[in-house]
Amino acid sequence: MDNNNWLQQILTIGIGTTSLVADRVREVSEQLVKEGKIDSDQAKTFVDDLMGQMKLDPANFEAQMQRLIRNTMQDLGVPRQSEMDELRGRIDRLERQIREMENKSWK
Repeated sequence: MDNNNWLQQILTIGIGTTSLVADRVREVSEQLVKEGKIDSDQAKTFVDDLMGQMKLDPANFEAQMQRLIRNTMQDLGVPRQSEMDELRGRIDRLERQIREMENKSWK
């Protein structure tokens, strides 16, 4: 599977989730204004503050995306590169042992 496609899908999900949260926060703040629990200035400040907290700084964004991708791949059972390298090494050693045993039996 294409890694860029995975990344694009994960980014799209993240953007969609952020958009849904933003819409819901706006709805809740509008409802609070209608009910008279807060005024429109407080609602605007509330929404702006919350949206500001949701934004990721660029340095942290990449680290969070890598962690998300790593966890997703682990949940799907995709082995890490280090695990693949270890398995390749074990296969190489076993193949070598088999060749040595075959060579001994031919002598």
